Parts: sequence; structure tokens; C-alpha cells
Amino acid sequence: MNARRLRGRSLRTRLLFLITAILVTVCAAMALTTVFAQRAYLLGNLDDRVTNAAERSLGGASLHPDLTGDLTFLNESGHPAGMLAARLDADGTILAAATVGQDAPPRNLTAAQTAALSDIGTDGSYHTRTVPGLGTYRVTGLDGDGVRVLTGLPMDDVQDMISGLVAIEAVVAALGLTAAGCVCAVVIRRQLRPLGRVAATAVEVSRAPLCRGEVTALTRVPERDTDPGSEAGQVGAALNRMIDHVESSLAERQRGEERVRRSEERMRRFLADASHELRTPLASISGYAELMNRGTDRIEPGMAWRRVTAESARMTGLVEDLLLLARLDEGRPLQSAEVDLASLVAEAVWDARAAGDGHDWQLELCLDTAPLVLGDEARLHQVVANLLANARVHTPAGTRVVAAVEAREGLGTIRVRDDGPGIPPALLPAVFERFTRADASRARADQSTGSGLGLAIVAAITAAHGGRIDVRSEPGRTEFTVELPLTGETGADTLTWSSRASMR
Repeated sequence: MNARRLRGRSLRTRLLFLITAILVTVCAAMALTTVFAQRAYLLGNLDDRVTNAAERSLGGASLHPDLTGDLTFLNESGHPAGMLAARLDADGTILAAATVGQDAPPRNLTAAQTAALSDIGTDGSYHTRTVPGLGTYRVTGLDGDGVRVLTGLPMDDVQDMISGLVAIEAVVAALGLTAAGCVCAVVIRRQLRPLGRVAATAVEVSRAPLCRGEVTALTRVPERDTDPGSEAGQVGAALNRMIDHVESSLAERQRGEERVRRSEERMRRFLADASHELRTPLASISGYAELMNRGTDRIEPGMAWRRVTAESARMTGLVEDLLLLARLDEGRPLQSAEVDLASLVAEAVWDARAAGDGHDWQLELCLDTAPLVLGDEARLHQVVANLLANARVHTPAGTRVVAAVEAREGLGTIRVRDDGPGIPPALLPAVFERFTRADASRARADQSTGSGLGLAIVAAITAAHGGRIDVRSEPGRTEFTVELPLTGETGADTLTWSSRASMR
């Protein structure tokens, strides 16, 4: 299996193949090492026996040195069966050669057999030769006082033992490799199960319809497969983190789409309401101008001029409010100076009293020192004035309106509450949105209730100063709360003095 085909296989197959290849290599190396070591050991023993037999043959031949072809020493008992011996002349030519039989007299070697032993010196070195009809022999030659002999012993026992050892090792290796392969396959399958579960989770997530619909809880890798101590656990934990990121990104995208949708809806409603609010004074001005063009007998000029002036002022105020909201939406910087909230609220209450003396106006100051905030005094005055005007417009005469100033825990708090009928519960969540009115109809008979931008301007100015605004309302009690960060710690947990002024 070449490398390219192996890379195309599964991880389980590749691991099993690589482990099997390693085991085969290790088994082959061990078998070869054992065979060579055993062969060397057996050959060493055989060489020792060959040396002993050669020395004995040399001793027997030395008894008749003049008889160069004498091999009578082979008739002596004690020679191993199959041993061969030969006498050589000074040139190394074999003069006589015979082999010892089992319970039989020595048998001379044939010419072909003798030729297989040629070219063997008498230096005591060992040679392996195959003798036709006799087999393989381990042969050595010795020279003593002019007597030269060759002696050899058969290697059949050594070769049979080596062959048997190889066969046994092959069988044992095959069985061992088969068992090891089965065990490895089971172990690899078990160890890779977490990766399989991780892959299944990834496939399930990939099939989720992420491009449409609401974000649903995506499948996670089980906790048991997220152990950082294992590679599979690390992959599972990483996949869970990726799924968390995908879910958060999808949720953020959907929130963004929802915000865009709501923003577009608010913009359409804003443009429609603004167009209507601007159209009404323009229609009045156009109508009075048309009456004036038709002659003074149809309308008194002074009254027409006053109406035109009033509608122009109303339209100018609406445009200025819209421009203010646009500047605040753009994040344009406001004037920045220290503002005393107590003085600012007191002035706003006096102005409200002048505009609506039919209400019971009260001022409460619960302070240790002057509550100073950093901001635009004119805009902050507009915040309080709009809240007081809202209370005056939407409550009947005789309603008590209380403006309170507190300072504690680094915050300056302005509270405007009244004991009027309250805000309808359905209107309460949208009370700070633009063009929100208790009477949602655009064809209002009474235009004195305003355009619905007052509280939106209050919320925008408060946010621009880093503050927050809240409202709570129920029949008999409505309270707006504006919190602004103070320039320093001016409040205290204990009330040291209190002032209440009735301004009815």
C-alpha cells in the first residue's frame, strides 16, 4: 500500500496498518536475531567437535606418517557417524578420503565427492562444503610434522535445528501478530469512539439550518468527550467552543437584524409622524394665507396673523426638537460645565408654577451639600422642564406634583412624581419612544398635548450625560427618576437637613 493510498484511508485503518507493520518489523528482527545467534552458537559447538575430531585423526595418521594413503585410524571406535577424513600430500592434493558409517566399515569417497573437498588448506580454518550424496559438512584441515589431514562433520543436525527454529518462530510470530492485530483493532476502535462522536456532532451541526430561522440550541459534544487530557477530548472541547462562538454570533446577528428591523419601523413611523406634525401647522398657515388672499371680509387680519404666528412657532419648536434629537443621535458633544441640580430643579419648578398655577407644585431637597454634575445646564434644565410639563399636561388641575433632588453613592437623582391618574400600562414600555402619546390618533382635536417628543428628548439628553431614566406608574402615583453621575461624593447615607417648599 503506497503512501498516497494510505493517506486516503480512515485513521483507524492507517493506525492498524502502521502498528501491524511495526509489529511485523519487530518480530522479524527478533526472529532473525534469534536464528543468527542460535546458528552461531550451534556452529561454534560444531566447530569445537570438528577440531577435536581433526586432532584425533591427525594423531591417528601420525602413527604411520610414511603411509600417505593410510586411513586405518578411521577403524578406531569413538568416531561419530558420518565423519569424513582425508589424507593430503604436500601440495594439498587429496590422496585418500573416506567416511565413517553407522556400524559399518569406512567407505571411500568417490571422485566427485573428493573434488568437493579440494582447495581446503590445512591452516585450521573452517569451511562449509556440500558433498554430493552425503550432504553439507563442516570441514577443517590440520598439518602436524608433515602429516596433513582433512576432517569434517555433517551439518544436518545444525541445519535441521535452525530450520525447526525458523518454523517455530514463524508460527509463533504469525499467531502473535494475528492476536496483536485483533487486540489493536479493538483498542483502536474503542479509543477512536470519542472522535467518532465528535465527528457525528460536527455533522449534525453542519446540517442545522443556520441561514434562516431563530437560533436554536446546537448539539454539543458530550462532557465525557471533552477531557483535555486526551487528544480526542481537546478536539471535542475545541468543537464545543466553536459551537458556542457560532451560537453567540448567530444570536448577535439576529439581534442586529431585529434592531435594524425595529429601527426601520421606528424610522418609518417617525417620518410619518413628523410629516403629519409638520403638515398640520403648514396646512393652518396655508389656510389662513388663502383666506387673507380672498379678502379681509372673510377673516379679521389680526386674528389670522396671530394664528399664523402661533402655528409657525409650533412648527419651529417641532423642528428644533427634531434637530436636537438628530444631534444627540449623532453623538455630538454637549456643553460641559458644573451644574447644581438643586438650583436647576428649583428654577424649573418656579417656571412650571408660572405655566400651570392650577397644580400643587412642591420642591424637596434631601441633601448634605450641593449636588454638582458635569453637563450642559440648558439641556439638563430642559430635562426637568419637560418632565414637569408632562405632569402638568397629562394630569387634571389640583394634582400635586413633587420635584425632589437627592445625592448619594456618587449619583445625583431627580424625581418628579404626581398623584394623577397614571400612565396606561400598555403605553408604559414605549413612553420614552418618539411620538408616543396617550392618544395615538393623529387626528387629535386637542393639539395642546404636544407632539410626543418631550420624553424622548428627556431620555436622549439623560443618556448623553451618562445617566439613566426610569418610570413607575400606577393610578394615583407616577414617578420619573433621573440619575446622573456626580462630579464628586456629595451624598450621604444619613439625611442631615430637608427642605420642602409649597408653591401652589
